[in-house]
Amino acid sequence: MDKKFNVLILGGGLAGMFIALNLPKEIKIAMVMKDTKDIANSELAQGGIAAELTKNDEALKKHIEDTLTAGSNINDLDATKTLVYEASENIEKLMEFGVEFDKDKEGHLLLAQEGGHRGRRILRAGGDATGHEIMRALKKRIVEKENVTIFEETMATDLIVKDNKCIGATLIDKENKMFDCIASKTIIATGGLGAVYKNSTNPKIATGDGIAMAYRANVECENLEFIQFHPTGFYTEEDGQKFLISEAVRGEGAQLKNVDGERFMGKYDKRMELAPRDIVSQSIYREMYDTWSDHVYLDITFESKEFLQERFPTIYNKILQYGIHMEKDFIPVAPVEHFSCGGIKIDLDGKTNLENLYANGECACSGVHGANRLASNSLLECVVFGNRIAEDIKKSDLTIPDVEPKTHSVTHKMFSFHPIRSEIRDVMDKYVGIVRSEEGLEIAKKIIGRHFKNLSKTLVHSHYYYETLNMATTAMMIIEAAIKRKESVGCHYRVN
Repeated sequence: MDKKFNVLILGGGLAGMFIALNLPKEIKIAMVMKDTKDIANSELAQGGIAAELTKNDEALKKHIEDTLTAGSNINDLDATKTLVYEASENIEKLMEFGVEFDKDKEGHLLLAQEGGHRGRRILRAGGDATGHEIMRALKKRIVEKENVTIFEETMATDLIVKDNKCIGATLIDKENKMFDCIASKTIIATGGLGAVYKNSTNPKIATGDGIAMAYRANVECENLEFIQFHPTGFYTEEDGQKFLISEAVRGEGAQLKNVDGERFMGKYDKRMELAPRDIVSQSIYREMYDTWSDHVYLDITFESKEFLQERFPTIYNKILQYGIHMEKDFIPVAPVEHFSCGGIKIDLDGKTNLENLYANGECACSGVHGANRLASNSLLECVVFGNRIAEDIKKSDLTIPDVEPKTHSVTHKMFSFHPIRSEIRDVMDKYVGIVRSEEGLEIAKKIIGRHFKNLSKTLVHSHYYYETLNMATTAMMIIEAAIKRKESVGCHYRVN
C-alpha cells in the first residue's frame, strides 16, 4: 500500500473533495475518510448554497452586508468579500462537475430565501436535498480520478511535524493498524464538532478531530466560542442526532408559534422568522422558558400538500414517519447544535500558521462567519476556499518529503469510553449551550478538564479512544474561548 503522496486530504466531504477535483491528474492525492464515502456532514445540507451569480455590485454588496450583519461585524472583511465575489465561478465549477441545481420550466435556476438574507440568492437541488445532490455528483467524479487513492474507514490521529513543517499524518484503519502517510501538502477538512453536544444535527462521527489534531500540533485556532444553534431542529424526546427542518421552510413563509399557538417572533425582532439564526434561536429559548416548554412549533399549514411535497420532499417524508403532515400539522422544533463558526485559523489561501498545512470547511476559521454564520454560506465557503487552496497548491513545490513512513506497532485494548462521552455531552448541553454563565462555564471546565487530563495520559489505540480524546480536547477549547469572551455577541450569549 502506497503511503507517500503529493497531497494528503483528511476528510471526505465537500471541503476535501472539491480541492481534489480541482487539482490536475499529475498530482498524487490521498483522501482519508473516517467512515465510508457515503457519510459526510455535507450530505445533510438541505437549504442550499448562497451565491449571487450576477456581476451587479449592488447585489454583491448586499450579500456582503448580510453576512457581516449576521456575524455581528466580527467577520474578516477581506475573507467575506472573497467569499461573495468568487461565488459565481465556483458555482459554475460545481455545475461542470455534474451538480444539477433546481430550475424552472424555462431553465432558469430557482432561488430561495432564508433567514438573514435580503432576497432570494439560495441555489437548491432536489427541493431540500442540496448537500446530497452536490455530494452525489462529486463522488461520481472522485472515483473516476486515477490519481486519487481513497482510504475509507480510516482516521487521522495526529499530524506529523518535522522542522516546523507538516509532512503528513498518522492514520489508524478499521482494524486498528496505525501507519504514517507522508505528503508534501496536508489539508484538514474533517468537518464539525457536533458530537461533543448531546443533541446536534451533525452525524456521530463529528467529534472535532481536525481541530483537536491542530491543537496538539500547536496550530492556531480562533472563535471557537461561537457555536451556532440551528433554531429549528425537529423535536423528539430522544437524545442524539437531530433531523434538521431547513431555514428555507421559514423562507417560504412558515411561522414560529409557541405551545399556546401564539406567533411570537414579533416580540424579539422586526425581521420576524427571517432574522439571523442566533436571534431566532435565542428567541425560541426565551419563549420556551416563558411557556415552561421544551419546544415550539413551525406552522406552514397555509401551503398545499402538493407544494410542500415538491418543495420539501426530504422534510415532508421524514416527519411523515412521525405522523406529522406539513399541510395540516404544526411541526415541533427546538434549537439544536448545528455549526462551529470558529476553528483552525486560515488565511485567504487556506494556509495555517504551520508550513505546508491547510484547512477548509467547518473545521477551519476563514473569518467569513464572524460571531454567527449566515444561512447557506457554509457550502459556499467550502468551494470558494477549496478552490483557492487548489490554486495555491498548483503553484507550490510538491516534492514529497524524503521520510520513510512508519508502521506503528500497537497493542489494542477494548476499553469503554462511553461514560466519559456521555458526561462530556451532558456538560456541554447544560453549561455551554445557547445561554452561558461564568459559573456554569467554570463548572464545565473543571469536569471536562478532568477527562481531558486523564485521556491525555491514557493511550489506547482505537478509533473510539481518539474520538473521545478529540471530544474532550475540542470541548475544552470551546469552554476556554467562551470564558474569555465576556460580552454577548452573535451566537455567544452570556448572562454574566
